[in-house]
Amino acid sequence: MPFRVAGISFDHMHMGDLLRMAHDHPDAEIAGIFDPNKESMSRAIADFSVPGDRVFTDLDACMESARPDLAILCVNTAQHADYTERLAAHGVNVMVEKPFASTANGARRMIAAMEKAGKLLAVNWPLAWVESHVTAKRLLDEGKIGKLIEVHSYGGNRGPLYHLADKIEVSREEVERQKPTSWWYKRASGGGSLLDYLGYGATLATWYMNGQAPSEVTSTWDAGRGVEVDQHSITVCRYSTGLSKMETRWGTFTDPWTIQPQPKCGFVLVGEDGTISSYDYDEFITVQTLEQPSPTKLPVDPLPPGKRNGVEYVLGCISEGREPQGCLDPALCLTAQRIVDTAFQSAESRRTLELLP
Repeated sequence: MPFRVAGISFDHMHMGDLLRMAHDHPDAEIAGIFDPNKESMSRAIADFSVPGDRVFTDLDACMESARPDLAILCVNTAQHADYTERLAAHGVNVMVEKPFASTANGARRMIAAMEKAGKLLAVNWPLAWVESHVTAKRLLDEGKIGKLIEVHSYGGNRGPLYHLADKIEVSREEVERQKPTSWWYKRASGGGSLLDYLGYGATLATWYMNGQAPSEVTSTWDAGRGVEVDQHSITVCRYSTGLSKMETRWGTFTDPWTIQPQPKCGFVLVGEDGTISSYDYDEFITVQTLEQPSPTKLPVDPLPPGKRNGVEYVLGCISEGREPQGCLDPALCLTAQRIVDTAFQSAESRRTLELLP
């Protein structure tokens, strides 16, 4: 029998991409989709030929009818914990699209609810499936640049309203029309570039650092400018090895999946014996070592079957009865969420803070 997958909420435009992964998976089917606003589901209904009896505006009715093996959650960030608790009550595995939560306490609620239900919880970060970043992790683990001492990340795009699922572009005029009512630009909904993109930098940094957490965090942001939330933030984390920097930006000159902007989106990793630069969607990474100081381009590793996207990977975990690892591991993501929480409070208070518990 194919895995039954349900798409829960279309607040995040990534739902269309994730449903496509489920639709294209040879052993999965879209058993149901839910959103309070039926119009939000119209494109998915057409793209994946979802029959009417699998479309719901009531969450509980969706879960009872679809009986999914996996629920993909794409509700706005502020509601991640509430929805995960509701899904846990139905005894379903959950993959939540990034970010993990709006706060570390919310993330802990999600972990507790899923543990009580005895079901799997995974946090999907699309950058976890970028070949350059996966290749960089392999080289780190092999000791290519020695002990990792610094992580520098720059993440962002032109803005969250400039693209739909499948990266379909939206005009600037339409973006400006939507901004006043979009949850992305509402503080109460968990909007802002820091909450949208710092999780990427903090999660992959924690992965690269093998789970190590910083001792203190300093962050500043450019908030206001006609909206409630920030559109640019810079965070400095103090690790036992030194300082690392994580920058977020809504308003890059171009989107990195079409044309890399300047500064480039991606990561620079500094070790005791070398460096690695890994930029989003590049087909190579650039390495310096003591033996070869001149920057050298190395081809990326192709992703193997079973580890090519979040849906494929999580369905494999369910099938084999194993817990998600790496960037999808809730424990690792909780460390990153603590960094995000501390950065948010640091930017608000305009002072350096010890990492929040």
